[in-house]
Amino acid sequence: MAETRKIWVNEQIDPSGIIHACIATCDERQAQDCHTSFQNNLTPEQQALGWVAQMRVVESWDEVPVNALKLD
Repeated sequence: MAETRKIWVNEQIDPSGIIHACIATCDERQAQDCHTSFQNNLTPEQQALGWVAQMRVVESWDEVPVNALKLD
């Protein structure tokens, strides 16, 4: 049986739900650093408008948005 692989996906999403930046990696530490950077790079104006930085975990590269920078 294959082991489940965790892939961390970081996204910056605008108020309409469009992903403007996306990085995916299997390295949890790298993912945490990326998430912190994505959050810190949102301006107060963007945050007030509803932009968000989110990190989620998926189990397959098929679940990662096609436009993501994929770090393996």
